[in-house]
Amino acid sequence: MHRPTQAVILAGPVASRLAATAGTRPNPMVEVHGRPFLEYLVQMVRGQGFSDLLLLLGDTGRAVQDHFGDGRSFGVDIGYSVASPENLTARRLVLARERLEQRFLLMSSDSYWPMCFDRLWRHHLSSGAPALTTVYRNDDGYARDSVKVGRDGFVEIFDRSCTTGGLKGVEIGYAILGRDLLDRVHDPDLLIEEALYPQLCREHLLAAHVTDHRYYSVESPESLQLTEAFLARNPAVILDRDGVLNRRPPPGEYVREPGEFEWLPGSLEALRAFKRAGYRIIVASNQAGVARGQLTTESLDAVHRRMRTDARAAGGAIDAIYYCPHDSDAGCDCRKPKPGLLFRAQKDFSLDLTRTYFLGDDVRDMQAAEAAGAPGLLVTADQSLLVHARHLLSRPIPVS
Repeated sequence: MHRPTQAVILAGPVASRLAATAGTRPNPMVEVHGRPFLEYLVQMVRGQGFSDLLLLLGDTGRAVQDHFGDGRSFGVDIGYSVASPENLTARRLVLARERLEQRFLLMSSDSYWPMCFDRLWRHHLSSGAPALTTVYRNDDGYARDSVKVGRDGFVEIFDRSCTTGGLKGVEIGYAILGRDLLDRVHDPDLLIEEALYPQLCREHLLAAHVTDHRYYSVESPESLQLTEAFLARNPAVILDRDGVLNRRPPPGEYVREPGEFEWLPGSLEALRAFKRAGYRIIVASNQAGVARGQLTTESLDAVHRRMRTDARAAGGAIDAIYYCPHDSDAGCDCRKPKPGLLFRAQKDFSLDLTRTYFLGDDVRDMQAAEAAGAPGLLVTADQSLLVHARHLLSRPIPVS
């Protein structure tokens, strides 16, 4: 089965909840940092290997077409299918059927999730299902739950009204669909999710790609504020502690008090370089010594206060420190190689983890980076934190 090259984007209506700031602009054309929100989506899918975009428009049609044209100035080919504003998304897809690839990516124009399509595609192939959609786990109660995902990774219930008992997770779009699935749409006067997904759930045909990475939208003033912080794309790095910033204690031992903390050569210089370049610096560390009774949270906090004081004195900074106090058999989601600490940082600092390097000295750090969708860099005796910092800072920061 060939990887899709077509992304189909359902353009949203006029942003009525944003009228005070957006005026009569439709959702995808709401400006974020001086650019239409839809530009960010177009550039993301282009970066994920999509060369052909089909925008399904209603009352958004003229404004979107005037801005994007044929897409060549954005590095893609853009086609349009313009339907009556009264047509909901199921009918828009049915009307555009002959222009759809056999298999395509379907997205909404008012929701940004930093997609790694290769992951989605691998998951789609391994599931054996004809359809896959993306589900935000929603452990933080970020939005109203709309799905229930079974232990086998398939969506058992989809309820856009969010009223069914036992729901856990938010369906956020970013779906891989086959064109022939449109044969199952018996009532096109519905949203495509309502017309198709419940039926697929009943037949065990809808796989779920579950993510902990927060998504961002332009549906309300509150969500727009979060989206503006996210798309500001303030640079950041996440660092392991022992073996990256300080000398790693021998196996089974821990840094129990500030006097036992010993900076590695060049690590303070690296923090200073990151700080001067405008980076946020976040530490994520396993500290099982707390659970094992080797140190207390109070003593660990004292060590971290010493770290932050030394960093400031050297011209650097540590903006946040996250640690897992649990033992390896606790089953928590924060002990690396699980990525829980990285996702906590993502939410607190509005990070795009696909653009945020995680530097560690252990295979578990690299596994945590992979699980979070973040690029990982391994710190070694030859490739110290300072060496990596100089290399990273020599590159231009992506602006797309």
